[in-house]
Amino acid sequence: MKIEHQAGFAHRNLPLLLLQARERLMARFRPILNEHGVTEQQWRIIRALLDAGTLEPREIGEICRISSPSLAGMLARMDELGLVARKRAVQDQRRVRVSLTARSRAIAARIAPKVEETYRQMEQQLGSDLLSHLYRTLDEILAILAAASQPAAAPVGSVSQRTDVSSTTGSTRA
Repeated sequence: MKIEHQAGFAHRNLPLLLLQARERLMARFRPILNEHGVTEQQWRIIRALLDAGTLEPREIGEICRISSPSLAGMLARMDELGLVARKRAVQDQRRVRVSLTARSRAIAARIAPKVEETYRQMEQQLGSDLLSHLYRTLDEILAILAAASQPAAAPVGSVSQRTDVSSTTGSTRA
Protein backbone atom coordinates (compact mmCIF):
# COMPACT_ATOMS: atom_id res chain seq x y z
CA MET A 1 0.00 0.00 0.00
CA LYS A 2 1.38 3.40 -0.98
CA ILE A 3 1.12 6.18 1.52
CA GLU A 4 0.21 9.44 -0.13
CA HIS A 5 2.17 12.38 1.18
CA GLN A 6 1.03 15.99 1.23
CA ALA A 7 0.36 17.70 -2.10
CA GLY A 8 -0.46 14.36 -3.72
CA PHE A 9 3.10 12.99 -3.97
CA ALA A 10 3.38 9.25 -3.50
CA HIS A 11 7.16 9.31 -3.00
CA ARG A 12 9.39 11.03 -0.50
CA ASN A 13 11.65 13.78 -1.81
CA LEU A 14 14.76 11.72 -2.57
CA PRO A 15 16.91 14.64 -3.84
CA LEU A 16 16.15 16.54 -0.63
CA LEU A 17 16.96 13.50 1.54
CA LEU A 18 20.28 13.05 -0.26
CA LEU A 19 21.04 16.75 0.17
CA GLN A 20 20.24 16.55 3.90
CA ALA A 21 22.48 13.48 4.25
CA ARG A 22 25.26 15.29 2.39
CA GLU A 23 24.98 18.28 4.71
CA ARG A 24 25.11 16.08 7.81
CA LEU A 25 28.20 14.34 6.44
CA MET A 26 29.90 17.57 5.40
CA ALA A 27 29.32 19.03 8.86
CA ARG A 28 31.85 16.44 10.06
CA PHE A 29 34.44 17.33 7.39
CA ARG A 30 33.96 21.10 7.10
CA PRO A 31 35.95 21.97 10.26
CA ILE A 32 38.91 19.94 8.96
CA LEU A 33 38.85 21.75 5.63
CA ASN A 34 38.44 25.15 7.29
CA GLU A 35 41.39 24.44 9.58
CA HIS A 36 43.57 23.96 6.51
CA GLY A 37 42.15 26.89 4.51
CA VAL A 38 40.54 24.71 1.85
CA THR A 39 36.99 25.23 0.59
CA GLU A 40 34.63 22.32 -0.01
CA GLN A 41 34.83 22.82 -3.78
CA GLN A 42 38.63 23.00 -3.70
CA TRP A 43 38.71 19.79 -1.67
CA ARG A 44 36.42 18.03 -4.17
CA ILE A 45 38.81 18.99 -6.95
CA ILE A 46 41.88 17.96 -4.97
CA ARG A 47 40.31 14.59 -4.09
CA ALA A 48 39.29 14.01 -7.71
CA LEU A 49 42.83 14.73 -8.91
CA LEU A 50 44.30 12.57 -6.13
CA ASP A 51 42.04 9.69 -7.18
CA ALA A 52 42.22 10.06 -10.96
CA GLY A 53 45.46 11.90 -11.66
CA THR A 54 45.73 14.67 -14.24
CA LEU A 55 42.37 15.59 -15.78
CA GLU A 56 40.87 18.06 -18.21
CA PRO A 57 38.55 20.71 -16.74
CA ARG A 58 35.51 19.05 -18.38
CA GLU A 59 36.34 15.80 -16.60
CA ILE A 60 36.81 17.58 -13.26
CA GLY A 61 33.43 19.27 -13.70
CA GLU A 62 31.73 15.95 -14.39
CA ILE A 63 33.35 14.19 -11.44
CA CYS A 64 32.91 17.06 -8.96
CA ARG A 65 29.52 18.24 -10.26
CA ILE A 66 30.71 21.81 -10.77
CA SER A 67 29.41 23.88 -13.68
CA SER A 68 31.89 24.94 -16.33
CA PRO A 69 31.69 28.70 -15.57
CA SER A 70 32.16 28.12 -11.82
CA LEU A 71 34.95 25.64 -12.43
CA ALA A 72 36.87 28.03 -14.69
CA GLY A 73 37.01 30.65 -11.93
CA MET A 74 37.76 28.07 -9.27
CA LEU A 75 40.67 26.56 -11.23
CA ALA A 76 42.07 30.06 -11.88
CA ARG A 77 41.99 30.81 -8.13
CA MET A 78 43.48 27.42 -7.28
CA ASP A 79 46.22 28.05 -9.83
CA GLU A 80 46.96 31.46 -8.25
CA LEU A 81 47.09 29.79 -4.80
CA GLY A 82 49.50 27.16 -6.10
CA LEU A 83 47.05 24.29 -5.56
CA VAL A 84 46.85 23.17 -9.19
CA ALA A 85 48.93 23.51 -12.33
CA ARG A 86 47.29 23.97 -15.72
CA LYS A 87 49.19 23.02 -18.86
CA ARG A 88 48.19 23.03 -22.49
CA ALA A 89 48.19 19.59 -24.07
CA VAL A 90 51.16 19.14 -26.39
CA GLN A 91 49.15 17.39 -29.11
CA ASP A 92 46.23 19.87 -29.00
CA GLN A 93 46.83 23.39 -27.70
CA ARG A 94 43.08 23.91 -27.23
CA ARG A 95 43.05 21.32 -24.46
CA VAL A 96 44.21 21.96 -20.90
CA ARG A 97 45.36 19.36 -18.39
CA VAL A 98 45.05 20.09 -14.66
CA SER A 99 47.26 18.44 -12.06
CA LEU A 100 48.00 18.82 -8.37
CA THR A 101 51.02 20.72 -7.14
CA ALA A 102 53.39 19.76 -4.34
CA ARG A 103 51.55 22.30 -2.16
CA SER A 104 48.12 20.70 -2.64
CA ARG A 105 49.59 17.22 -2.13
CA ALA A 106 51.14 18.40 1.15
CA ILE A 107 47.79 19.85 2.27
CA ALA A 108 46.06 16.58 1.37
CA ALA A 109 48.69 14.63 3.33
CA ARG A 110 48.03 16.81 6.40
CA ILE A 111 44.25 16.51 6.02
CA ALA A 112 44.19 12.75 5.31
CA PRO A 113 44.66 11.48 8.90
CA LYS A 114 41.83 13.69 10.18
CA VAL A 115 39.55 12.71 7.30
CA GLU A 116 40.31 9.03 7.87
CA GLU A 117 39.61 9.41 11.59
CA THR A 118 36.26 10.98 10.72
CA TYR A 119 35.46 7.99 8.49
CA ARG A 120 36.42 5.62 11.34
CA GLN A 121 34.06 7.49 13.66
CA MET A 122 31.25 7.26 11.11
CA GLU A 123 31.94 3.56 10.68
CA GLN A 124 31.67 3.08 14.45
CA GLN A 125 28.44 5.08 14.58
CA LEU A 126 26.80 3.57 11.51
CA GLY A 127 28.45 0.17 11.46
CA SER A 128 30.77 -1.14 8.78
CA ASP A 129 28.03 -3.25 7.18
CA LEU A 130 25.71 -0.27 6.74
CA LEU A 131 28.51 1.93 5.43
CA SER A 132 29.61 -0.77 2.94
CA HIS A 133 25.99 -1.25 1.89
CA LEU A 134 25.63 2.51 1.41
CA TYR A 135 28.72 2.67 -0.84
CA ARG A 136 27.50 -0.29 -2.92
CA THR A 137 23.99 1.13 -3.20
CA LEU A 138 25.19 4.58 -4.24
CA ASP A 139 27.59 3.05 -6.80
CA GLU A 140 24.73 0.98 -8.19
CA ILE A 141 22.32 3.92 -8.35
CA LEU A 142 24.91 6.07 -10.10
CA ALA A 143 25.69 3.33 -12.62
CA ILE A 144 22.01 2.65 -13.38
CA LEU A 145 21.16 6.34 -13.75
CA ALA A 146 24.24 6.96 -15.92
CA ALA A 147 23.33 4.05 -18.19
CA ALA A 148 19.73 5.27 -18.40
CA SER A 149 20.89 8.73 -19.48
CA GLN A 150 22.97 7.31 -22.35
CA PRO A 151 21.09 7.11 -25.65
CA ALA A 152 20.53 3.53 -26.71
CA ALA A 153 22.56 2.43 -29.71
CA ALA A 154 20.42 2.21 -32.80
CA PRO A 155 20.58 -1.01 -34.84
CA VAL A 156 22.93 -0.84 -37.82
CA GLY A 157 21.15 0.56 -40.87
CA SER A 158 18.26 2.01 -38.88
CA VAL A 159 16.74 5.35 -39.82
CA SER A 160 18.43 7.10 -36.87
CA GLN A 161 21.87 6.13 -38.19
CA ARG A 162 21.27 7.49 -41.69
CA THR A 163 21.53 11.15 -42.58
CA ASP A 164 19.97 12.37 -45.78
CA VAL A 165 21.02 15.82 -46.90
CA SER A 166 18.80 17.32 -49.54
CA SER A 167 20.71 19.52 -51.97
CA THR A 168 17.58 21.37 -53.05
CA THR A 169 16.26 22.43 -49.64
CA GLY A 170 19.45 22.38 -47.63
CA SER A 171 17.68 20.50 -44.89
CA THR A 172 19.14 17.61 -42.98
CA ARG A 173 17.14 14.65 -41.72
CA ALA A 174 18.42 12.19 -39.18
